[in-house]
Amino acid sequence: MSGLFQDDEQKLPEPEPSGPGLFGDALSETGPTATAYRVLARKYRPATFNDLIGQEAMVRTLRNAFALGRVAHAFMLTGVRGVGKTTTARIIARALNCTGPDGKGGPTADPCGVCPDCVAILADRHPDVQEMDAASRTGVDDVREIIEASRFRPMQARVKIFIIDEVHMLSRNAFNALLKTLEEPPPHVKFVFATTEMRKVPITVLSRCQRFDLRRISVTELAAHFSRIAEREGVRIAPDAVMLIARAADGSARDGLSLLDQAIAQSESGAEISAASVAGMLGLADREAVFDLFEALMAGKPAAALAITDHAHEHGADLGVMLQDLLDLVHTVTRLKAVPALRESADLPEAERTRGGALAEKLSMATIGRAWQMLLKGVGEVEAAPDRRASAEMVLIRLCYLAEVPPPGELVRRLTEGGAPAPPAPAPVPSGGGGGGGARAVANGPAVQAAKESPRQSPLPKNFRDVVAMAAGREPMLHSHLLHSVHLVRFAPPVIELRPQPDAPRDLAARLASLLQEVTDARWTIALSAAPGEPTLAQQGAAADSERRSNAADHPLVRAVLAAFPGARIEAVHDARVDAYGLAPAASPPETPLAGEPEPDMPELAPLEAEFADDESENGDAFP
Repeated sequence: MSGLFQDDEQKLPEPEPSGPGLFGDALSETGPTATAYRVLARKYRPATFNDLIGQEAMVRTLRNAFALGRVAHAFMLTGVRGVGKTTTARIIARALNCTGPDGKGGPTADPCGVCPDCVAILADRHPDVQEMDAASRTGVDDVREIIEASRFRPMQARVKIFIIDEVHMLSRNAFNALLKTLEEPPPHVKFVFATTEMRKVPITVLSRCQRFDLRRISVTELAAHFSRIAEREGVRIAPDAVMLIARAADGSARDGLSLLDQAIAQSESGAEISAASVAGMLGLADREAVFDLFEALMAGKPAAALAITDHAHEHGADLGVMLQDLLDLVHTVTRLKAVPALRESADLPEAERTRGGALAEKLSMATIGRAWQMLLKGVGEVEAAPDRRASAEMVLIRLCYLAEVPPPGELVRRLTEGGAPAPPAPAPVPSGGGGGGGARAVANGPAVQAAKESPRQSPLPKNFRDVVAMAAGREPMLHSHLLHSVHLVRFAPPVIELRPQPDAPRDLAARLASLLQEVTDARWTIALSAAPGEPTLAQQGAAADSERRSNAADHPLVRAVLAAFPGARIEAVHDARVDAYGLAPAASPPETPLAGEPEPDMPELAPLEAEFADDESENGDAFP
């Protein structure tokens, strides 16, 4: 089956008017009568399970239940607005009470639509099918009316049906009052609940119902359905216009039919409904203009971007809505980037497949992600700004200049490698043996001496901390393991001997060797050892921080402050000399003075107990 409302909708007869009129006069069968217009959402409302589209799983389950005689006593239908929850409830009511054209039929998944019960239910005037809107009737008394009515047998039908729409709006006491009847209902009573907020329905109620999740109808199914209805109505509409309506419907057939009704009403008689007229009706910018705008933003051309928005604004487009169109386009480009096979999908319009695919090829994922974040923030700014147009233009200008800024990873790479692009990382090659009897990993590449002569070679790390710092901007997970889960045994470039903790990954040595080869263009050997080695860098940093706190707490001034302010504590000790790991710089070998030169005379620091000196000496002379 193909969608909410198929081509073969069953045309059911309208009940014939009979009896006196409102004021006692007989209804006239002749003379001019005013025919009320029925909107498309009501005119093409499904009458049987065959008419439902996009809900194949639910329809299959209900058909099997009727065939096996295993129809539940309570159903919970959930889904977004307009997907057919109340319509499905009425179809279930007809299926349970249909008696067939001859009046002798039983419950069936294919109600005839012509028996008295089917006709009365279709006309919303059956005494045994009661509908209640829980949005306006939320109290215990309303539920008690249902409970009292459930005690009596049906007046006309086989089964009494209670349909409660927006059931999540019932109060807590109302739900509690319904529980007992819902758990053990009389055999002649069925409940059908509908809700858009499943999470607000108590679990005690859900556990007593058979639940069906009505899914959003796809854009392709909606577009095909709207095209069929337009053809039946004798209306010509462009395929792009149908796609705009289907996307704006957001999975809801009712919303889409209301938009189609509006598009038909605004078009001239006999004229084709164009995509431009539908876009104007919906307040959307032209799709091609959105692509042009996004390309100008990614190229860093503010003049071109503002020219596009000025033209759109002159033609009545809301720039806030245009930002939302850009968000939708960025999402589409991201999907095309992540899943290239979508470029062949029929669910996407031609423009998305061609121009969107080209953008996905050209832009990096980091650039697309930054554009998404800025647009998402910009939409909120526009909604809160006093001038929507000015706020939207500021967002677009920021996006233009953001296109010139390299991503954070590229910045780190440039700073680390002096602006040279990083060579591709080769696959690590494991090698047996190693210091300490452990495993060893070697990254393929030229020898260390050749790397020193290479113009692309970055400075070799001087200690293990430099090695860990190299991983910070490139391999965050590797950096974390090197910081917390690795003990250095020996650092003798190009050999590093390590003792990893049990929680370290097995490929740590290979990943580190490959990273070092990529950064330094040199060949490194990472050996795994069983020797104890040094504490991890995280442990060393914690110990150094504890020592700094202890030293600070012993300082006379700090002790005086803590004594003067009871309850005060040392929150942190900041030392500009320590690195990112909380450690002082590694000691460098002392420089030997040249022959004949005296060693520099360095003044000693004053002891902590020394008194502060005044600006003038005792005899009143200023210090030089």
